[in-house]
Amino acid sequence: MAAVNGKANGNGRANGSVAARRRFARREDLGLSKSQFATLERLDTPQKIQAYLNATPINHEIGGETVLSVREVLRQRRAHCIEGAMFAAAALWVHGEPPLVMHLDCHESDFPHVITLFRRHGAWGAISKTNGTPLRYRDPIYRTLRELALSYFHEYFNRRGHKTLRSYSTTFDMRRLDPEDWITSEKSCWAAHDRITDLRHYPLISRRQEKLLTKRDKFERKAAKLVEYPRPKPPA
Repeated sequence: MAAVNGKANGNGRANGSVAARRRFARREDLGLSKSQFATLERLDTPQKIQAYLNATPINHEIGGETVLSVREVLRQRRAHCIEGAMFAAAALWVHGEPPLVMHLDCHESDFPHVITLFRRHGAWGAISKTNGTPLRYRDPIYRTLRELALSYFHEYFNRRGHKTLRSYSTTFDMRRLDPEDWITSEKSCWAAHDRITDLRHYPLISRRQEKLLTKRDKFERKAAKLVEYPRPKPPA
C-alpha cells in the first residue's frame, strides 16, 4: 500500500514525494538496510565520499552495460561514473546537502561522464568516480558550473588524443526521482540515466574554437593510460 500522510509504504520506505521534500534523507526514505544506511552516515564530507568511491573497484561492466543503484553499489562493491555519482548524491542527501549531479557530454568518439556537485562558501566542487588519472575530484574553488566543467576540458580526450568534451548540463536534483528508481532498484537504473543524459546542455566551445584544438601529445597519452583498477584477465 502506498504511503499516506507521509507514512512508510509496505516496503518500509516513505512515499517518494514526501521524501523529496526532506532536507535530510532518513533510512526509511531511501529504503536501505541499517548497515547500508550506516555506511552513508559515516561519509559526512565530500572528501570522505570521494575516498570511499576511490576505494570501490571500478565496474568494468563484464557481462554487459549496467547502471547500478546505490544499494547495488554497496552490495556489489563496484561502480563506474554515473553509479558513483548517484551514490555520492545519496550520501550528500543523508547529510542535508542537495543531491545534485551534472552530465558532461562529449564528441561521439568518446564517453560522457557524470559528476556530483557540492558547494562551499559559494564555490562549486565535484565528486567523481573514474578509473584513470583524469576526470577526478575537484576542490570547491570554481565560481560557476561552467568554470568547473572547463576544468575537465584538457584531460578529456579519446584514444587518439583528441580533446572531446563539448558541453555540460544544467544541475539535476536526484530528489526529483523516486528513490526506487536510483537508490534501491535491483535492476539497472536506465530511467534515471535517461533523465540525466536528456538534461539541457550548454556548449563549452564554439565550432571555430573546435578547429583550433591540438591533440594531446604522445607523452600525455602514455601517462593517461595508468588506471586504478586494471580490467581482470579472462580465465585461461
